[in-house]
Amino acid sequence: MDGIFLMVFVFVIASLLGFELINKVPPTLHTPLMSGSNAISGITIVGAIICARSGEGFLAQTIAFLAIVFAMINVVGGYVVTDRMLASFKKKAK
Repeated sequence: MDGIFLMVFVFVIASLLGFELINKVPPTLHTPLMSGSNAISGITIVGAIICARSGEGFLAQTIAFLAIVFAMINVVGGYVVTDRMLASFKKKAK
């Protein structure tokens, strides 16, 4: 039971911290920071996979699965946004 409480606590604190950080970032810096967050989300994916493997009970595995899904959404979204940003700097063919 202590492991589930710890995972929920970390999830809530990380969610609140992430929300506050994103709100403080100006729009001009958001895209470059999105690229950097992909590395952090990769670490989150690895940690969530470890939690899913070692978690006991349905709730622990469900929370770990949701962490994997949300981190993957963040990674894919970050790459899409970065690709669009880089494409806007390419010269157009005449």
